[in-house]
Amino acid sequence: MSETSTVSVERLALSIADLGAQNPLPMVGAPLESPYDIRGELPAEIVDGATYGHPRSTFPYRLQDGYTRTLRQREVETVVLENDRLRAVFIPELGGRLWELVDKTSGTQLLHSPGTAQFANLALRNAWFAGGIEWNIGTRGHSPTTCEPLHAGLTAGGRVLRMWEFERMRNVVFQIDAWLPDDSAVLFVAIRLRNPGAEDVPLYWWSNAAVPQRADTRVLAPATTAFATNDGNGISRVDPTHDLVQNGQGDTGVVDCTWPSRSPRARDFFFDLAPEQRRWILSADGNGDGLAMLSTAQLRGRKLFVWGNSRGGDRWQEWLTPGGDKYTEIQAGLTQTQFEHVRMPAGAEWSWLEAYGNARVDPGISHGSDWAAAIVHGEQRVDALLSDSSLQAAHAWIRDVADHPIERMVTTGSGWGALEAQRRRADGEAWIIGDGTSFPAESLTDEQQPWLDLLEGRGFHGAQSFVSGPQWEARLTAALETDIHHRAWILLQLAVMRHARGDHDEASDLYAAALEAEPVSGVAAAHAHRGLALCELALTSGPSPAGDHVAGVIEHYRSAWSLANADADPMAVHLASAILVEAATAFLDLGNPDAALQLLTEAKVLDHQGRLRFLYAQALARTGQPASAAQILREGIEIPDLREGKNSLASLWAEVCPGEAVPSQYQFDMG
Repeated sequence: MSETSTVSVERLALSIADLGAQNPLPMVGAPLESPYDIRGELPAEIVDGATYGHPRSTFPYRLQDGYTRTLRQREVETVVLENDRLRAVFIPELGGRLWELVDKTSGTQLLHSPGTAQFANLALRNAWFAGGIEWNIGTRGHSPTTCEPLHAGLTAGGRVLRMWEFERMRNVVFQIDAWLPDDSAVLFVAIRLRNPGAEDVPLYWWSNAAVPQRADTRVLAPATTAFATNDGNGISRVDPTHDLVQNGQGDTGVVDCTWPSRSPRARDFFFDLAPEQRRWILSADGNGDGLAMLSTAQLRGRKLFVWGNSRGGDRWQEWLTPGGDKYTEIQAGLTQTQFEHVRMPAGAEWSWLEAYGNARVDPGISHGSDWAAAIVHGEQRVDALLSDSSLQAAHAWIRDVADHPIERMVTTGSGWGALEAQRRRADGEAWIIGDGTSFPAESLTDEQQPWLDLLEGRGFHGAQSFVSGPQWEARLTAALETDIHHRAWILLQLAVMRHARGDHDEASDLYAAALEAEPVSGVAAAHAHRGLALCELALTSGPSPAGDHVAGVIEHYRSAWSLANADADPMAVHLASAILVEAATAFLDLGNPDAALQLLTEAKVLDHQGRLRFLYAQALARTGQPASAAQILREGIEIPDLREGKNSLASLWAEVCPGEAVPSQYQFDMG
């Protein structure tokens, strides 16, 4: 490597909130991102992909919802790749995010790179933050690993940054190799996915780039039509440059949505690229500078996401980037839209190459009224930035070094890959071949230790973490015969596994058996009652009388909270808080605000901030006490993990403060 191209490990100061502890409750319910209802006259490929592979839950992951909105300055470890043309900054400890990409020739920051990493509820596990380029795997939504450290190190003589992890929903290993050759005008990022299992798996991948949005920012992609999300469910084919849209006031007009600042509301545009078309998308400001995102053919899809020129869109951007500038997103994925999965065969390995740089377009053409001419010009500038032959040659080079061992570790990811490797060896199953993405034994922590004990014949003594798969179920079942002192925990874990895959009857029986086992701790019993509450909740819309099941939901949730709340151990206190939020939300959703108010009153939630105060205000409003609810709203409520697309604060304000304008801090309408 020339001396003009360097790779260094540095520290970066960010204002960032404490992520907090993971939620202790297993994620056995439906994913936070539900399957999209595809409607309309669409290609069969999109319809087929959109109806395949959606997971029942995000199990065995747990929610990351323990953060606040209190930002503190701290340093994060980064890996910086730099040559005479570009400077790229990666943050391995935050999902491997490519945080900065600077075109040194023009002095342009090609990415939205705020000085803050503000967590908010937009991801599959809740926590997410805006900025940079994010790597998404698993299923529709922001990845389970987006706020997790990845394993990271340097290889190929220190020229390549490698980041990797074991994705636990699909049981695949992903690998991200980044390098910046001497004199290169583009940063190369190679993705490698491996399915070591004996079964096909549904797969999803999208690389999401947040780019600066100015009034003169335009996005180009080589297509004349796109599949755009509608007001309700469904997508339809549109001309993004002549899009018939309705604004928040109900007025309809034609908008060129390739200018993100002109779009009246939040929307996705999946460009309909022809099969033979070179894969690229770019964003350019009024000077012609901005990020170009190109790849080899396997990364098929290209998307533009806009927040929309509305109060809600502005509010969300302020919420995600306090005091920062606006941004939009350009993205690339394995499928034509983000509502699809593709089938990855057993034992398969996939790889592709992405490249990022500044195409430096002529704004007189790229920002002109002739879209066809703009596309032709964009293609010419992309070809000048990096020819397809050079892209293919770079891909061939990285494939040759993809299994080179790590020469210097930078960060350590989770221990789940190391545990899975040991489990597969014990069961005589195939695992990934090569030393390039080995999962070090040092990555094993207290989360994996109970499962390692079970694997190595030391019995099972209970766990606050979760695993999935028939091999683990078999080991737990066998432990029932030998470990009589921990039967409750074993039965509980088996119940959770059945629950996560949708076997509610079996799960209910196992939860009930856990409660009858001796000895059963208060924490284990609380988990079991919570599981029974969810099983009853699933039946409230079924053919049986709803009233009986509603009563069961309330009874089990109250028992779960009481058992956890009676224990002063910090683990039990955390569990009680999580159950309280879930229970009160369920009671309100079931139309039983009296039960919610009673539970929240016993818990003295007015001593708390955020979601519990909001739930209390909702319960007051639903029980005929709107003035008391209004008082709480006027005093101020901030919900750190308010879910994207939810405008519940504004709705409650309109209900209890009729005729009064909704305060801006409560306006999160995405319309």
